[in-house]
Amino acid sequence: MREAIETGLSFGLTSGIITTLGLMVGLHSGTGSEAAVIGGILTIAIADAFSDALGIHMSEETEGDHTSLEIWEATVSTFTFKFLFASTFVVPVLLLELSTAVEVSVAYGLLLLTLLNFRLARNQKISPLKPIVEHLTIALVVVVLTHFVGDWISGFLG
Repeated sequence: MREAIETGLSFGLTSGIITTLGLMVGLHSGTGSEAAVIGGILTIAIADAFSDALGIHMSEETEGDHTSLEIWEATVSTFTFKFLFASTFVVPVLLLELSTAVEVSVAYGLLLLTLLNFRLARNQKISPLKPIVEHLTIALVVVVLTHFVGDWISGFLG
C-alpha cells in the first residue's frame, strides 16, 4: 500500500474509533438518548473527518518532503477512512438497545484497533504486544473518562 494511503488508514481508523467511542460512551451516559448518540456519530463522521484530513494535509505539507499527490492521497484517505469507520458505529445503535449497542461498539472498536496494530507490527517486523497494549489502554482510558464525564454532566445538569 502506498505510504500516503497507509497514513490515512492508520490515522483515520485510529482517530475514528477512539473519537467515536468516546463520544458514544459520553453521550450515552450523559443523555441515554439514541438520537443524541446517532447525531454525535454522524457529526464525528463528517466534521471530525474533515478536521483530521486538514490536519494531516498541513502536517504532510510541513514536513516538506512529500509530493502534492502524496499530500492529497494522505488527505483524502484520512477523510475517507475516518468517515467510513466512524459511520459504522451507527449500525449497532440502529439494531440494538442503546446500552447493548454501546457495549458492542466498544468491543468492535477495540477489535479493530487490535487488528490494525497487529498488521502494523507485522509490517514493521516487531512484536505486536506492546503497541496493542499501549493503544488499547489509551482507548480504554478515553472510554472510562468519557463515561464519567457523561455521568457528571447528567448529574450536574439533569
